[in-house]
Amino acid sequence: MRKKTLTAIAVSAALTLAACSDQADQADNASANTGSENTQSQVAGNDTAQLDSSNPFAQPSELQYEAPDFSIIEDDHFLPAFEQGMQDHMAEIEAIATNSEPATFENTIVAMERSGELLTRVSRVFFNLTGTDSNEQRRDIQRTLSPKLSAHSDDINLNADLFARVESLYNQRDELGLDSEAERLLEVYYDRFVSAGAKLNEEERQQIRELNEEHANLTTQFAQNQLAITSDIAVVVDSEEELDGLSDSEIRSAANAAQDAGHEGKYLLSITNTTRQPVLSSLNNRELRQRVWEASAYRGTSGELDNRPLVKRLTEIRAERAELLGFDTWADYQLQDTMAENPGNVLEMLSSMVPAVVANTELEQADIQALIDREGGDFEVQPWDWAYYAEQVRQERYDLDEEEVRQYFEFNRVLHDGVFYTMNRLYGLTFEERDDLPTYHPDVDVYEVFDHDGTSLAIFYADYFAREGKRGGAWMTSFVGQSHLLEKKPVVVNVMNIPKGPEGEPTLISYDHVTTMFHELGHGIHGMLSNVNYPSLAGTSVSRDFVEFPSTFEEDWAAYPDVLSNYAKHYETGEPIPDELLEKIMQSRSFNQGFDTLEYIAAAFLDMEWHMLDADTEVEDVEAFEAAALEKHGVNMPAVPPRYKSTYFNHSIGGGYSAGYYAYMWSEILAADAFAYVQSRGGLSRENGNLYRRAILETGNSRPPMESYIEFRGQEPTTEALLIRRGLKTNVE
Repeated sequence: MRKKTLTAIAVSAALTLAACSDQADQADNASANTGSENTQSQVAGNDTAQLDSSNPFAQPSELQYEAPDFSIIEDDHFLPAFEQGMQDHMAEIEAIATNSEPATFENTIVAMERSGELLTRVSRVFFNLTGTDSNEQRRDIQRTLSPKLSAHSDDINLNADLFARVESLYNQRDELGLDSEAERLLEVYYDRFVSAGAKLNEEERQQIRELNEEHANLTTQFAQNQLAITSDIAVVVDSEEELDGLSDSEIRSAANAAQDAGHEGKYLLSITNTTRQPVLSSLNNRELRQRVWEASAYRGTSGELDNRPLVKRLTEIRAERAELLGFDTWADYQLQDTMAENPGNVLEMLSSMVPAVVANTELEQADIQALIDREGGDFEVQPWDWAYYAEQVRQERYDLDEEEVRQYFEFNRVLHDGVFYTMNRLYGLTFEERDDLPTYHPDVDVYEVFDHDGTSLAIFYADYFAREGKRGGAWMTSFVGQSHLLEKKPVVVNVMNIPKGPEGEPTLISYDHVTTMFHELGHGIHGMLSNVNYPSLAGTSVSRDFVEFPSTFEEDWAAYPDVLSNYAKHYETGEPIPDELLEKIMQSRSFNQGFDTLEYIAAAFLDMEWHMLDADTEVEDVEAFEAAALEKHGVNMPAVPPRYKSTYFNHSIGGGYSAGYYAYMWSEILAADAFAYVQSRGGLSRENGNLYRRAILETGNSRPPMESYIEFRGQEPTTEALLIRRGLKTNVE
């Protein structure tokens, strides 16, 4: 059988899968901040004397690696620091742009890398907090800042004198004698300026400025609406009887949540970020299941928080910007520097999966309908029924009790004896808790990360539990980015939304949450093990369809025998998970994969369709557009709605992954191939970890991603390992 490279994969039907599932809903990843190291503000080195010295952002934090001193940071400090930061940064940029000396790499590119220290410092703290610990004052500040930061960015990216210096260096790059990383940085800067509109005429630049300002305001509004909607649509339940099917711990948590929200004596079921809701697999009350599902699926479609006008206008703005910049669509613009290269390759990859995935989903639906009919249910399966009856089919088929499974996955043991243990075995890393470093919330823990030789590498913030004021999903970001030029070591954050156990009781988690913890620390070590000179190339500053590769690679270690035996132990007795139960878990992982994959690719198609609109196309009806898009690609199954609908599709409409939601599947090709290669070399070992660390984790965006992969693997990836990972193939022919 002829093996196909990733290049061929993009334009072939090699990914015709019978059943598959990604972790996209768990990896909110990586979020829009995942690639923040390559923004204009992620650099350092300016005078902050004009800012009141009592403001904690006036100087670098005195804590280790400049970790934020949350013991003295107050909300009133942010706006003055932003204002001064933008002013200082612009003065530095103007000095670079108007320098009378001929442009050199040092006085232009390196100078820009050193600029904006104050703005970087306050931005990283503030925007982390707006996602993890939002409040009304922070939301007000965010609304105030949004147009100002957009204008600030445009003042840099559309500065003709500055671009002339960058362009002159780019045109003579072969004669500058730069090393490979410096040459890569120059190319990144040039492409960034061109993509922002530096080559447009003055009238077109003004149009771009206006569109960018409007876009910034609307994405902020969309995000804040999302946060408000999530709180507003939580389902209040009057009696415990209605919660039949939930565990005692889950019922107590619902009662506590209701009390905290002012619904004394009642129960509150919070709505997570995806269309499907975890609680639907357990609730016996069909009417309540429908209430929960409808609260999720119809959010953002009515009242003051109706997001439909935002969806239409945001996608229109992107299409208009793409046209101004010389591209047919926003998708063409977004994919120009990715591994996928263009929308056609993305659609071909996704479309190649549709026939088999739909066929598999139809078989799953038939099994569910047969169970409903056997139990005397006089109805066809609806979206709010799927998870409930699928869980019954799974228990019937595998005799698997999820509540029993959770007994072996106690949160702290998973983190320390699973995730941290794996990072030690692969890379020699150790995590030591730092109780002396202040945090922004009592649930956040801080660790110092040490290398195999005892060298201190990074500070790591672990923010794993759900709470009011935190947006849904899971992601990684940084308070400080790595850079040898600036002598900075990374300060990294992992964020999740795990429901915390009731007061005084352990937090027992699902196996899905286990793999997500591995996934997010995969992003985390991508930032912590970065080993480059320039901040704009550090860590996760890679293309969207590569950034999910290191995180997905780490997921499979959760099931690796040596790792699993170290952490999967009963929370009370310490007994290892029984082999029979473990086998059931692993077998059941391939169950319901038609549904999982269909809801993912439906959302990916929806994302692409919104961003393949040209500037002349106006969408009248959001729901009608969604239905037509799903019908066009053959994925419109009423019982299996997209993982995200447009009005709460923050990946896509919120902007972080616009025309990029496909990236999870693309990255999984790399991850599966890489994991299989490591297994062929002996599995969990420092030798394998060091190879992967040097070739992938340390290099950031200092070279094209495929070059890094080939250095690690010796060749481009093939599809065989992905088919095996998804349980569709047991050997390579």
